[in-house]
Order: sequence, then C-alpha cells, then structure tokens
Amino acid sequence: MGFKKTSRSLDFADLALANCLEQNRSIKLMEQLSSTVNWSRVESILLSHYTVGSSDEGARAYPPLMLFKCLLLQKWFRIQSDPELENQINDRLSFKTFLNLPFSQPAPDHSTFSRFRSRLPKAAMDAINSEILRQFEQQGLCINEGVAVDARLVKSASRPLSHDELKKQREHRQTEEGKQDKTGKPLKFSRDLESDWTVRNDTPHFGLKEHVAVDAKHGFVLATTLTPASVNDTNFLPYCTVYSRHTKQPVKKVYADKGYAGEPNRDFLALNKIEDGIMRKDSTTAKLTDFEIQRNKAISKIRYIVEQYFGISHLHDRAKRARFTTIIKNQFNTWFRQAAFNVAREMKIISRATI
Repeated sequence: MGFKKTSRSLDFADLALANCLEQNRSIKLMEQLSSTVNWSRVESILLSHYTVGSSDEGARAYPPLMLFKCLLLQKWFRIQSDPELENQINDRLSFKTFLNLPFSQPAPDHSTFSRFRSRLPKAAMDAINSEILRQFEQQGLCINEGVAVDARLVKSASRPLSHDELKKQREHRQTEEGKQDKTGKPLKFSRDLESDWTVRNDTPHFGLKEHVAVDAKHGFVLATTLTPASVNDTNFLPYCTVYSRHTKQPVKKVYADKGYAGEPNRDFLALNKIEDGIMRKDSTTAKLTDFEIQRNKAISKIRYIVEQYFGISHLHDRAKRARFTTIIKNQFNTWFRQAAFNVAREMKIISRATI
C-alpha cells in the first residue's frame, strides 16, 4: 500500500499564487503553528502505532501525520463536521500549506477522518500529548510546578432516558438482536447508552463528566478523561495527578476545590510527597477557621485556570455537549482537543515572549 506523496513540489498552481501567498496572514499563522512543534517526532509516534499504509499492497494511504493535522485544524477553526472539514481544506490555501498538501490535490474524503479516529489507538494519543508537552519543557517552560484539577458535566449526544428505560435498552443492546439493525447487519449507529443521571445544584443532568488536570502556571491541559456523569469527582484526583506527569520533573502541588476534600486524597498527596492545595470545607463537627478561609481564597485564585480551559473549549469546540454517542469516541475527541489547545497556547506564549 504505502503512503500517498504529499510533498509540496512546486506545480503551476503554486507558481501562479506565489506572489499573493507572501502577503497572506492566514498562511503566516499556519507557519507559526507549524513551527511550534517538532512534527517529525509526532510522526514517528504515529508511524509506530498506525499500521494503515505499512503494507506494499493495495491503494496508497494518506500519511497519518497529515490526517492528524487535519483534525487539529478542525479544533482550531471550530469546524463542526468532517464533511465541512473536507470542504474547508479544499477551499483554504493556508490549510493546504499547513498540511503540506499541493494546491492542485484535493483534500482527503471526509470518511477518511472518521476511519483515522477509529484506527488510532489510545497509546498513540497518550504518547503524542506527552511528546508535545515534553517539547514545551525543552523550550524552557516548566509544566509541573502546580496542577489544578476539576471536572465538568457534558451533555449527552442523545436525548435523555429514564433510569428504567436506560436499563431496559442496555440489556437489549447485549442481545444478538440488539447488536443488529433492522436489516440484520451489525449496528453502526445507535443512541448513547453509556451516559447516566446525576444532580448538580438541584438540576438533573443526563450525560458524561470530563475530569481534567491543567498546568497552573501556563494553562496547558495535562490530563483529561471521561466517565458517566454519576461518577464522583473526588475519585479521579489521583488519576488526574498521575497522568499529569509528562516529564522527569515531579508534580509539586495539586490544587482542587472543596469537592475533592477528604482524607483519601490528602493521604494520596502526602504518600507521593506532593503539596496539598485542596480547598477545605466545613465538617459536621467543626467550622472553617479564619486561616482556612483565607487559604481557600488563595487557592481559588490559582485553580481558576481550569475554568478558563472549560470556557475556551466550550466557546471554540462546544465542549459542554458530547459529539458522539460512545465514551471511547468522545474520549478521542477530548484528546485531540487537548493537543490542539496546548499547541495554540504554546504559540501564544512564544508570541508574547518575542514582543
């Protein structure tokens, strides 16, 4: 099979547009984004995990790095569907420049993006996000001085079901009949049966919950995962802390709101010699002291950076609503969002430093 050739050798279209490209600010933005990361190291990770195209037989496949960059463009430019992504790549010279795709060649078909997501393993996304963050550290940015942990509710992609109906449909899905569509073929599209119910601020919610760890200094997303909405936030502080370590430097301090207060999390931090930045709350036997109240205020001024990520990601990527009907597909969507968010944030940090 092998990979399609996408090198930017000059053709007639490139030569005809050469003069206007020099003044194109969109292309300059793409060049900035491209220079933020050493993409050859990302490509090495992709090639070690993505097996499509490794065979000499069959039609040539698109290089995995190009497809990965396509999905980053989808996040950066708020493109809500794969068909629209295909259209935008064909329409924008700046996108083709970033993808190293000759102007005379069409974009990959929209179905290619969906297949790429489904074929890319979790280990590849973990390694890529870690590699990007390690590159930032090598550029002089410390990302482990403090980690802010929080969670947000994510609305299901399907309409809500009652507890009884949800249980009934889950049981049906496990049968042979439930795994097939009306024509007897394997089920491809189905409603969300992995979400569940929870109540926050006296309001019922049907969906998922995203648990996130963010670098308290620069705002990079260090770890993110999804669970059904009913899972308690507190249980995921250890997970978010452990998966926030992408470099050899240890995590120094973890910040979290009152929802994470409790002996298990304090013991976890103490056992791993991590400074405790969890806000305190009143107990049944004692009220907060003046010192603890002031401490909470100081912590809240640092851990707000998680809320900043929540707000930006919802504004740009509609992150408060699930895009897909399964947790695993939505999880991959959050990992692509993590990579896109971190690269864009690093570009802004570098731009400020050079002014």
